[in-house]
Amino acid sequence: MNLIPIRCAVCSVTDKTGLAELAEVLSGFGCRLLASGGTSTYLAEHRIPVQSVSEVTRFPEILDGRVKTLHPGIHAGLLAIREKPEHLRQLQELDLPAIDLVVINLYPFARVVQRPDRTIAEAIENIDIGGPAMIRAASKNFRYVAVLTDPADYPDIIAELRSNQGALSLKTRLRLVQKAFALTSRYDFMIQGYLDTLAAEEGTLKEAPAGAGFPEELSMPLQRVHTLRYGENPHQSAALYRRADRAPYGLPGAAILQGKEISYNNLLDLDAALCLGREFREPAAVIIKHTNPCGVACALTLADAYRRAYEADPLSAFGSIVALNRVLDAATAEQISGHFVEALIAPDITEEARRILMPKMNLRLLILSDWNEKDWRWRGIAGGFLVQEADLAAEESRDAQVVTSRTPDEKEWADLSFAWKICKHVKSNAIVLASGQVSAGVGAGQMSRVESVEIAVRKAGERSRGSVLASDAFFPFRDGVDAAAKAGISAIIQPGGSKRDEEVVQAAHEHNIAMVFTGVRHFRH
Repeated sequence: MNLIPIRCAVCSVTDKTGLAELAEVLSGFGCRLLASGGTSTYLAEHRIPVQSVSEVTRFPEILDGRVKTLHPGIHAGLLAIREKPEHLRQLQELDLPAIDLVVINLYPFARVVQRPDRTIAEAIENIDIGGPAMIRAASKNFRYVAVLTDPADYPDIIAELRSNQGALSLKTRLRLVQKAFALTSRYDFMIQGYLDTLAAEEGTLKEAPAGAGFPEELSMPLQRVHTLRYGENPHQSAALYRRADRAPYGLPGAAILQGKEISYNNLLDLDAALCLGREFREPAAVIIKHTNPCGVACALTLADAYRRAYEADPLSAFGSIVALNRVLDAATAEQISGHFVEALIAPDITEEARRILMPKMNLRLLILSDWNEKDWRWRGIAGGFLVQEADLAAEESRDAQVVTSRTPDEKEWADLSFAWKICKHVKSNAIVLASGQVSAGVGAGQMSRVESVEIAVRKAGERSRGSVLASDAFFPFRDGVDAAAKAGISAIIQPGGSKRDEEVVQAAHEHNIAMVFTGVRHFRH
């Protein structure tokens, strides 16, 4: 059963893009067209011969159109096995057509629930019932029935119909059924995800607050954006997927203006850069290597922010990833053009800046206007996944508890707040030194906290004198504070909570270091 002539098709679509041309081609090959509700009206308006589904089922549409195609007269025609004489005999006795093609798309549930003004009742009304039922029936019987769910496929189907005198191949039907089941799976997940946000209270429904809990069962419909050259290493294959239940957002939704193919490691670094860049309200530049910041700065202008971030650690900035939180202008582009940057991302770019960077053909240049990310974070482990809320805590350093006799001065408070924001995005154990709204040294991913302090101090060199220090978690011993004091650090911000807090605070007293406790830890494993 390779080629199946399309003698009868049922059409039921919300999105009528391209439908008239497809129906005209089908009709031209003698195909009998059945349609329901608005689809039937649409085809008739285009003067395409069409028969109402109700004429076939001999049953009217009822319940405001909720029940149209949910009828044995339709599903029998979809499920009949053409090689079984008994099935064909029953269709003939009941005067029901064998249906060879279903042209269908579903109520726009995802689009409706994403509207801020939609009601719960409106969302629920846009849960399609008859559509998925027809898709599944046709899909189960794909050896004899084709199911067409995406208007983007219409041109290819039209071309094949014309090539095969009104017939479709088994290869095409298999491709279409794979896509159809992916659609219904994704659609069910979107409904489940929305219902998980609802709470029942005194006989009414309301939307629960974000992060109210994790469902017992969790699914994630993903759509491949493209395959990547390789994964973390050349011997590993990899691909980029996006959430298919939402409009493209985050890195999968970024516009790539130029450059070499984006790599797996590029994407990890870009994600880290974006997450840190969104922490700052003032113009900021973030320079990332291996998901850790090597240079971060805020300034009155973006160009000055980038210059200061680069000068924080020019050695590490070679071959880096850069994120900017303002429109990329010509002055900033001129500076970047003189450095080796692997990838650059900004919310927008001026035409002049675009011309400046265009000759750097290998520079991957991305534009992403949507910087907000309030999703769960997923990480794979052998045999499963870990899921958590994104770390969006944004403590103000001035709300922290001063635990030393010396209180930070105005400059120290500003730098403590700046360093604390960066520290949240450094691999633990994380230490960040900062001065004048510029990172001075970063110690990341060490097995002991004092080693991270020593690395940050070595990176900063003479800039450590008078700088402040941020630590993502408490100091387990006073040795980290002693090392900071030796380097000339004037103030420390940390969560506190160690059994030896008293010993650590005493060390700060001895060295005349101002110390504040935030009470919030920011591990990044």
